[in-house]
Amino acid sequence: MGGGNGQKAKMAREKNLEKQKAAKGSQLDSNKKAMTIQCKVCMQTFICTTSEVKCREHAEAKHPKSDIYACFPHLKK
Repeated sequence: MGGGNGQKAKMAREKNLEKQKAAKGSQLDSNKKAMTIQCKVCMQTFICTTSEVKCREHAEAKHPKSDIYACFPHLKK
């Protein structure tokens, strides 16, 4: 005779829970792929949405003797 609404809701919750578990791993992978900006001095990677200000802060704090463009050549534009 089929299940009631309670059973259908339980199955839907279990199905959605499985989807959420699988999605967490893929988020980590996409974050790793988004790390496209790299300091050429120390090879530290930054996420692709990092602003020029953050790049400058890194260069000034970690490499005060080096030029910012030596660390991040893409900022010369």
